[in-house]
Amino acid sequence: MYLFPSLAAAAISDTYFVVAHFSFYVTCIAYFFGGAFFVNAIPHFVSGVTGHPFPSPFAKPPGKGLSAPVVNVLWGAFNFAIAYLLIFRVGVFDVRTIHILPIAAGGLVMGIQLASWFGRARSQD
Repeated sequence: MYLFPSLAAAAISDTYFVVAHFSFYVTCIAYFFGGAFFVNAIPHFVSGVTGHPFPSPFAKPPGKGLSAPVVNVLWGAFNFAIAYLLIFRVGVFDVRTIHILPIAAGGLVMGIQLASWFGRARSQD
């Protein structure tokens, strides 16, 4: 039993408030990176499936040289798996809620970064 039940109730509700908000922010960060991994998976997977070499972290030099199509399919599949884990296994994802915003933001940021990177890499060739 608590000596002062109202103070205990306030402490429990404040703890719940902090934990709930911390959980929301961690979930949003996971969704953001899930969107980034999802967008990063697309060019690798598509290039690999269509049989075209594409830059990957395993090329020489990393990110600038071209990797074999099979390497890109595997790298794209790995990125899809990480995106799945971050989006569907962290928190309770529902596309009809605000959860879609951090995923879209992460995908947009990664898309802009990839466009900038590959635009510079292709112009140097």
